[in-house]
Formats: sequence, structure tokens, C-alpha cells
Amino acid sequence: MGLPGDGGAQHAEPLTDPAPRPHLHRPPEEPPLSQHPTPVSPTTADWWRDAVFYQVYVRSFADATGDGVGDLAGIRAHLPYLAELGVDALWITPFYPSPMHDHGYDVADPRDVEPVFGDLAGFDALLHDAHELGLRVTIDLVPNHSSHDHEWFAEALTAPAGSPARDRYFFRDGAGPDGARPPNNWPSVFGGPAWTRVPDGQWYLHLFAPEQPDLDYSNPEVVTDLEETLHFWLDRGVDGFRIDVAHGMAKPAGLPDMVPAEDTGLFADDGPGDLRFDQDHVHALHQRVRAVLDQYPDRMAVGEVWVFDDERLAQYLRPDELHLAFNFRLLTAEWEPEELRSAVEHSLATVAATPAPACWVLSNHDRPRHVSRYGGGEVGTRRARAAALLQLALPGVAYVYNGDELGMPDVDLPDEVLQDPIWERSGRTERGRDSCRVPLPWSGDQPPYGFSTTADTWLPMPPGWAPLTAEAQTDDADSMLSLYRAALALRRSSPAFAGDGVEWLPAPEGCVVFRRPGGLVCLLNLSAAPVPLPEGQVLLASAPVADGAVPVDGAVWLRP
Repeated sequence: MGLPGDGGAQHAEPLTDPAPRPHLHRPPEEPPLSQHPTPVSPTTADWWRDAVFYQVYVRSFADATGDGVGDLAGIRAHLPYLAELGVDALWITPFYPSPMHDHGYDVADPRDVEPVFGDLAGFDALLHDAHELGLRVTIDLVPNHSSHDHEWFAEALTAPAGSPARDRYFFRDGAGPDGARPPNNWPSVFGGPAWTRVPDGQWYLHLFAPEQPDLDYSNPEVVTDLEETLHFWLDRGVDGFRIDVAHGMAKPAGLPDMVPAEDTGLFADDGPGDLRFDQDHVHALHQRVRAVLDQYPDRMAVGEVWVFDDERLAQYLRPDELHLAFNFRLLTAEWEPEELRSAVEHSLATVAATPAPACWVLSNHDRPRHVSRYGGGEVGTRRARAAALLQLALPGVAYVYNGDELGMPDVDLPDEVLQDPIWERSGRTERGRDSCRVPLPWSGDQPPYGFSTTADTWLPMPPGWAPLTAEAQTDDADSMLSLYRAALALRRSSPAFAGDGVEWLPAPEGCVVFRRPGGLVCLLNLSAAPVPLPEGQVLLASAPVADGAVPVDGAVWLRP
């Protein structure tokens, strides 16, 4: 059962008063440090259209308290580094109260701060300082599910079947004799079944871990609570949200069985035709979110939408829905010219008939870092440097995952330190995402490399990372960090980056070459030999351009 709204292009009427509102479950706290501090302010309402966002995985960015876990104070202390890097905005992963079964994506209270990370006053101070430095701050919104420690779920477990408390989630009777089988055959994304049985015999749905019960947005109370969360953070001055599992918030009527993928006997996992995701009535929910956002000037939302059909993905970008949606084609493309060009073409085609720009991603906290994905070692680093110029040359929005600018690879961690729920849920057959979440190296020549005052970090940091530290790279003109700083400065200042769209130019075999309307030419050499440098002034190169040739796995920016 869906919510009111037909997915059309008309804005919904505002549903709530934009005035600040207290937390639903406790007395109001002290007022925020400021409502929207100075220097960031009234540039343009659509500041995000060509912004570079920096994803802060809060556990792994910087630890200011010495417990081995990153925190808000650590982010605040390194804001000058981010301003100097040249990014426009931050996306901070969840820092809300949580039992940490999925490292913060199991939220027990979406309107407070987990003590491991700090408190609301600390968040307000971070927000104030970021705005003073001209950095926007966006935060993760996790609406698809709550933690099993959320007060709603605790109430549901003690309430009888069919009660209003259970109606906020998906509680169902089981199948078979005595209801001993799950209500349907859905698998969990993290492995195992998507259902867990409770003592009175009913089952509850969790598309991810059992500690993350899915919320039922056909219940108006659940929708209203989401709006309260939006207002809470917008009133504090946040600049927007990244919406987790934005394509999964609506479930199909009746929760029917999935059909096994043809010829495999396996189920599609979050892919095309997976009826657990991308239901048509999810768009009514995004209209409700947008109606709240539209009450606040210059705020935005980007959706995590794992939908690879261009037309289906474009529906999330209609004028009354999301401002942006991650297009993951570049993140999943192999290091081949046809795949990279196809990723760009599909991404641009997706947004062509929408108000949104394209949104480019190379790495994030859920996927292998692109240094490792492109081969690792010297080869992977060389290709990652070139990929950075490709990503930042494209029109639209770019997201940089913390550590991309340092050339961080994945880390081969021992079994005994793995913490991702995928590891246990898969019967220890899938290692999960910990390898791309190892803390950042800031300084020094041995762990913890300035990340913390304790070497006992939440995930161990490997030896041999001294050359990767921000300290080691800062004054090295040839470092990855210097490349990112130079690229971001040019992207912000050069008129060659003006205009939307790209024009594909004739390219040597194994190369990708395009031109922006402002004149910027980007050449990426994926062939097995150097290729001649096109005519024009070299603005930046990912590797030395010797004898008029772009090296193998190199990229170059030029202008006429």
C-alpha cells in the first residue's frame, strides 16, 4: 500500500511547519550554536550542482579522544585540511546512537549523537567551523530501517501481533505448519534469510542484518517521524542529506516470493528485477522528503539508488524528488575504454531529461577502493591518478571517499579482526567491506600514523604506510594529494570547465577523449603504449608527459 502521490512533477504541499521542533522522545536540548553561520550562506540555491563532496567515514577519519575510533571532534580538527584540499562539502556517515551491528547504519535514535562520536554540542561546533571555512555539511539519513535497539522496536517486541506498535515494521505470520517457515523466500542482502522469528511465533523483515528491522512507510506515523528527523537536522543548519537505500523504502504489496534468476537457482541481489527494491510507490516518499527540504533555502538530498536502468533511475530525479542520485556505473566499470565511456554516456543519458546534474563516484565505504580495483600496487595507483582526472573533468557533481586523495588501497585484514556483519551472515565466505574502511594515515612512520593516540585502532592499520600519510604527501609536488589539490583548484577556477555535457573526440585506439563546452579536453590513455599529446596547453597531467606523449594509464587536461 503506497502513500498519496502519483509520482508526477507537481510539488506536494508542505506537510509540516518549518519552525524548530523538539525531539519527540526527550526534552529539547540547548539551542544550536548557530542556525546557519556566515561565510557559507547565500551564494546560490543550487550550490550543489557542480560541487565536490568529500565522504567522511566517521569511524575512520580521525580520532580525537584516543579510543581508536574516529569521532566528530576529529573531523572538526581536520576541517582546515579539507578546506585546503579544495572540496566544497562534506558527507558524514551516521554518527547517531547505535549498537554498531552495522557500524552506525543501525540507528537507535536518528536525532542524537552516539557518545563514542561526541554529542550534539560537538556536532554544532563542527557545523559552525565548517561553515566558517566555506564548507557545506551533509549527513547520512538511514530511513529504510532502524536498529533493533530503537524504542519503537523494543515496544513492538512486547506488543501482541496486529498491534499498532508492530504496524511500524513488517511483522508477519510464518508459512507452513505452525508458521515455522519465513513468510516469504526473500534473502538478506547481508546473507541468510531476510526474516527473523520472535518468541510469540511471528517473523519480522530485515533486508539487511537482523539487528536492522525494516520500517513500514505505508504507516503514516513512520512517515511523520521521518519528517521530524529532517526538520531536526535542518533546523540545526545542516546543508543536506545522503539518503541510504533510497530505492528500498517501499515494499511490494503482499510481500510476494522472489522468482529465482533464470538458469541459476539463485536470487538477484539488489539487481534488475529484484522486487524488494525500486517499487513505483517509493517516489511518493521522496516527494514527502522534498516537500520538507523545499521549506529550507539551498538544502539538498542525494540518494543511494542502486538502479542501473537509465529511465528508472531518472525517475528519482524529477523536479519534486531527489536533487541528486549516485550513478554507480563509474564505480563498477572495469579499466577498459569501452566500459568507462559507456559509464559516462549512461550517466549523462540518465540526467538528460531531468533537472539534476550527473553524480560521479569512484569509491565509497561499501566497495573496494579504486586503487585496488584497478590492479593495486604501482599499476593501481597510476590508474587511480588518471581516474581522478577523469572523474573531476566530467560535468556535474563528484564524490571523493576519504583516503582517495591519499591513494589508499584496500587492506588484506586477518579473519579475526573482521567486523562487517556480512562476514558472519555469509558463513564466513564473504569478507565484507572492512578492507576499504581502515583508518586514514595522517602522520608518522608507523601505526596509528596520527589517526589516534592508541595503536589499537578499531581496524588495524598496516605497516609500510608512511609514504601514504597526509604529512608525507603535503610538500611532495608529485604526490596523489598534490594531484587532487591541483585538480580541485583548476576545476573551481578555470573557465575551461564551464558548461554541461561532453563532446567525444576522435581518440587513439585504447583511449577516451572528450571536450567540455568551456574548452577543457580530457584524454585518458588505457592502451598498452604512450599516445601523442593532442594540441593545446597542458593544464594538468596524472603522470609526466615526456616527448609529447601521454604515458600508459595516464590522463591529461588540456585547453586550446
